[in-house]
Parts: sequence; C-alpha cells; structure tokens
Amino acid sequence: MARTPDSSARPGGGGGARPGGGGGARPGGGARPGGGGARPGGGGPRPGGGERPSAGARSSGGRDRGGRGRDGDRQRGDRDDGDFVERLVDINRVAKVVKGGRRFAFAAIFVVGDSKGRVGYGTGKAREVPEAIRKATEQARRAMIRVPLREGRTLHHDVIGRYGAGQVILRAAPPGTGIIAGGPMRAIFEALGVHDVVAKSVGTSNPHNMIKATFQALTRSASPRSVAQRRGRKVSEILGRREGAAEARE
Repeated sequence: MARTPDSSARPGGGGGARPGGGGGARPGGGARPGGGGARPGGGGPRPGGGERPSAGARSSGGRDRGGRGRDGDRQRGDRDDGDFVERLVDINRVAKVVKGGRRFAFAAIFVVGDSKGRVGYGTGKAREVPEAIRKATEQARRAMIRVPLREGRTLHHDVIGRYGAGQVILRAAPPGTGIIAGGPMRAIFEALGVHDVVAKSVGTSNPHNMIKATFQALTRSASPRSVAQRRGRKVSEILGRREGAAEARE
C-alpha cells in the first residue's frame, strides 16, 4: 500500500522553512540606515547652547519691559527735584463710558514746594500715569503760594480752613514737636518746609477737599509784620498785645 506523502514534505508546507519565511534572517533585516541611532542634530545640545527661551521671553522679544502698572509708577512719585520737593498725594484710576465701552485714565494729585515757605498743588489726568503726574506737577508749580513761617519752622498762629465737607485745624507748635498730621496734610507741610505743627482733619477724608481746605487755611495765615503794616502800627505793638492776651488767659 502506497503511503500518502506527509504534509511536511509538501512544497511550501508549514513544517519547512519557507523562502523568505520568518525563521531565517531577512535580507537587510539588521540595523536600518540612520534608524535607532542618534539622529543628526537630534537629542544633543543645540548649536549655540543654552536652554530654549520661555514663552514669555519669546513673546516679549527677550527684553525686560519692566512694570508699567499703577504699583510700578507709584514708586517714582516722591522725589526731590533740585530746589523743589515733590510729593505724590494720590493717584486714582477713572473711567469714561463711551459708545464702544469704557475708557480708562489716571488722575493724580501732586504737591510741590521749595521747603522755604512756598508750596502749591495741582491735578492732572491722562491715559498713562507718567503723563498725569507731569501735568499735575506743571500745574502745581504755576500755582505756588507763599506762606509766612515763624522762625522758619512753624506757623505764626492757629488757623481753621474749610472747603466743601472738609475742615482742617492747623496749630502752631513749639520746637521738637514735629509734623503731627496725616494723609495729604503731611505732604503739604513737608513740601512747605514746616518742622513743627499739629494738624487735624475734621469731616471728609477726600484728599481733594483736604488739600483745598489746607490751602485755604494757609492763605489766611498772616505774619505780625503784615498785620502791623495793614493796621498802621508797629510790630512790637502787635506782638505785645498778643503776649499780653496770652498772659491774661493764663
């Protein structure tokens, strides 16, 4: 009886090695050209070295633009410009409602003085903080007033100033007292050159009204020489009356 040929002996059967089958090594089955190795320019340090710049640095072109916000501009408010002392009292952001939305701007209050009896204040408004400060400074220098000081350190007498809902009380003080005042009034006395004064604000805390009330009080301050000239008397007579009235009150 003739045997049936085995399946393994069949041409292309499963038991033998097929031509190009998986059992042998494929031609060119080794390392591919450029495969698995280090790619040209890949993975290693980039030409020029250094790390890739961050997104913020790329967007700004690698430049440090610095702070242009309100806090960054407040730091440059107070300064001594040669013969003048400049004090930034307040800066506020305001908005104007227009058809397309709101337009924001900045309003600044500035006090300028020469520390020798002259002082002035000004306000300015602009789209940028530095421009608003510049406008306020120019207005303050144009509107400076002269205030008589006793011994170059304090006021000659007590005085009260009012403007709107604001009321301030300014009192002369002996040497060594210092400037006892808060808020905008302190900036005014520092620019004016006063070293000893006691001031109190009664009423509103609005810096605009406080400054205007303080300037209204300073304009009412008078020296004994101006009072004697206005009354046609001697300075000694004016000072004698004031000292005599003080002794009578004691």
